[in-house]
Amino acid sequence: MTSTSSAERAETDGYTPVADNLGAVLATGEPPRPPSAWSASVTFAWRAMLKIKHVPEQLFDVTAFPVIMTLMFTYLFGGALAGSPEEYLQYLLPGVLVMSVAMITMYTGVGLNADIQKGVFDRFRTLPIWRPSALVGAVIGDVCRYSLASVVIIVLGLALGYRPGGGLVGVLAGVGLLLVFSFAFSWIWTLLGLLLRSERSVMGVSAMVLFPLSFLSNVFVDPRTMPSWLQGFVDVNPIAHLVAAVRGALSGQWDGSATLWMFVSAGIILAIFGPLTMRMYNRK
Repeated sequence: MTSTSSAERAETDGYTPVADNLGAVLATGEPPRPPSAWSASVTFAWRAMLKIKHVPEQLFDVTAFPVIMTLMFTYLFGGALAGSPEEYLQYLLPGVLVMSVAMITMYTGVGLNADIQKGVFDRFRTLPIWRPSALVGAVIGDVCRYSLASVVIIVLGLALGYRPGGGLVGVLAGVGLLLVFSFAFSWIWTLLGLLLRSERSVMGVSAMVLFPLSFLSNVFVDPRTMPSWLQGFVDVNPIAHLVAAVRGALSGQWDGSATLWMFVSAGIILAIFGPLTMRMYNRK
């Protein structure tokens, strides 16, 4: 038995394909342009924000964690180091602000690693978009979370008695410095998110780096009270430079040297880990 051609079957069914009919169901006009690099990055940033909507528990690290850190260290060390928690808060709050946001940056790598394990990033790589946009958008989305954490800490500090000498301009400048550094700092954990095999591994390695950088700094006490060998580490610690820059901005007494070194540190981190992350992402 010979097979019936498609034309013969169409005639049997009472329908004959016509070029005009086929053209009516096809898209006409210019095909849509691929999204720009900025548009694609903003879309992925919005995706990162929508995760919070569907999983509100993610707000714990940007709300409850900073509150716990501020209250705990203020009332734990305030009386011993400064005579009263209120006095110590004037020195402590900028440091806790920096430390809390720096700790939160690790979740950039954790979230990226989770997407990789679920296969989401394999789908992103097949889309006709700027390839780094998925990574850049995720980091931009996390910057919004850092901003929320900063607002929570500053509002809590004001309620506890903290008074920034730099006023509103100083507060905005201090938070701006923190966000610039945090954006660059997040690329370290983004690279770890691509390299390591599990979320727990990313969190473990990140904590192992963040805790020494945060505690061996000028967050809690003046480095001049430390042994000379520890002062040497603090002098080259980028977190210490960031704390000094933010503390100066909030107090209205700018520390030009610390601010310069903060920008230099952020630039070096971004120049090293940004390209490494892109190269790893393209090869993965």
